[in-house]
Amino acid sequence: MDTVALGSSGIEVSRLCLGTMQFGWTAGEAASFATLDAFAEAGGTFLDSADIYSRWVRGHGGGEAERMVGRWLAARGNRHRMVIATKVRGRMWPGPAGEGLGRDHIIKACEASLERLGVETIDLYQCHWADDSVPVEETLRAFEDLIRAGKVRAIGASNHDVDELREALNEGETLGLPVFVSLQPHYNLVHRGEFEGEVQDLCLERGLAVVPYSPLAKGFLTGKYEQGAKPEGPRANGVREYMTSSGWATIACLREIAGARGTTPAAVAVAWLLAQRGVTAPIVGANSPAQLAEVLPAAEFALTAGEVAALAEASTPGA
Repeated sequence: MDTVALGSSGIEVSRLCLGTMQFGWTAGEAASFATLDAFAEAGGTFLDSADIYSRWVRGHGGGEAERMVGRWLAARGNRHRMVIATKVRGRMWPGPAGEGLGRDHIIKACEASLERLGVETIDLYQCHWADDSVPVEETLRAFEDLIRAGKVRAIGASNHDVDELREALNEGETLGLPVFVSLQPHYNLVHRGEFEGEVQDLCLERGLAVVPYSPLAKGFLTGKYEQGAKPEGPRANGVREYMTSSGWATIACLREIAGARGTTPAAVAVAWLLAQRGVTAPIVGANSPAQLAEVLPAAEFALTAGEVAALAEASTPGA
């Protein structure tokens, strides 16, 4: 798998990132280790986690995915070749060390994540949502101290709107503090409006790496759902929002291109993301090596301009 620069960080990452949200939720440790092994064997080097994964599971307090990644790194002895990204919770609900982007919580959360991951340095430490109750300067100075201490290499943002992102970038540049090198937005063929436009333009203008999450729209873009059938599984409720006329048109287009290319709809959906301006490495999730195999081909081929355009047209509501 080819590698690409992670914005201005000086870090090289694989063209696909393996997300770990499912570890400890829909995938147990054996399945998670097998998926991690398959990703590494395919040349993948980029892993993304968060301190809240998987807090929503009964009996979990958060940090389960980070611990699993840490045990895998220790068992395989391959920390040196993996780029580890994780996140500190800004708002919405607390992680295992609390919440918010105030200095005290960031330092505490970073130390806790380092311990769970079993590493000395987090390669990419991201703000998981913004926090308008804390001055941006306080947040960036906390990150500055972590970088100086060798506990963090680079910082990024996740789920920031254009105003939140611009404010943080401008503050860092004006004060000479660390600046975000990446953005992790919610972006896929059937969820385009949140990123395309001002946010995408700002990322291009400032040279940010774009690491989209949910590239398969909670499994909808794998093509496993049929029109008229009732979705089932832990993410079924979230999938229903995509079952629209444009959503089904997108599935039909994905299936047509996948059939012509001898690959899977999932791989085509991820390849479409890789063809978008500024996109660095989509975050793919998998519960098993078999699921991972459905998306890995995306890193090995490029869609034609016609295919990219056809998917964009199909996924546009009212087109």
